[in-house]
Amino acid sequence: MNATLLFGTDTFLAGYARAAHPYDFYSLRYVFAGAEKVKDETRRVWADKFGLRIFEGHGATETAPVLATNTAMHFRAGTVGRLLPAIEHRLEPVEGIGAGGRLYVRGPNVMLGYLLADRPGLLQPPADGWYDTGDIVEIDGEGYIRIVGRAKRFAKIAGEMVSLGGIESHVTALWPEHAHAVIGLADQRKGEQLVLVTERADAERQALQRHMQAAGASELMVPRVILPIDALPLLGTGKIDYVAVLRLAEEFLLSPAAD
Repeated sequence: MNATLLFGTDTFLAGYARAAHPYDFYSLRYVFAGAEKVKDETRRVWADKFGLRIFEGHGATETAPVLATNTAMHFRAGTVGRLLPAIEHRLEPVEGIGAGGRLYVRGPNVMLGYLLADRPGLLQPPADGWYDTGDIVEIDGEGYIRIVGRAKRFAKIAGEMVSLGGIESHVTALWPEHAHAVIGLADQRKGEQLVLVTERADAERQALQRHMQAAGASELMVPRVILPIDALPLLGTGKIDYVAVLRLAEEFLLSPAAD
């Protein structure tokens, strides 16, 4: 098709990288990614196999829909770039997380409000125009944003907040040819327990434990349970369907096979 631009999620881009011939993307000039964090392994494969940088960005439907992006001139791998012009931001501290904070934004691209069932027909704007992204981020001195994780994608293990997305990055670095998802489930002893749902059939906890120790990760970040499956459930956008993954993990833990 001789396309020069490609937009996608990490899930799709990683799949393309596994299946495509290096010549398949010969005409591409720019690859933009959003909706989920781009894993280091995805970035490396696209650079090595296709000679292309992935320009990661960030946004939400409520922000029409872009907040920040990397560009050819202003690029920093591992970040979602810098905020677009005229967008204000502030970070609110989050208990249990030392660096960064919860990102709130305000600007001309932020929605006017929600139409909610509790007050039909009435537009309910965000307080003072500030939209809560629900993301925990760090912003460096040059304005580049690094997403630590979604606020709802942290688990409290033995009193410490652990990023589920961070764990997934470690798992992907060890087993890059497969897709993985980590979720937290209630645990009477530690508050929550971590479950790795993976497409790697022979994934074992000991190998992951050794890998994460070598990377300097806390022992608390090693999933307690590993559930191999044929294919992770995906949403129509290509993102992992974590609600379905949670359901699979709960069903597995209640089954005799988990004993």
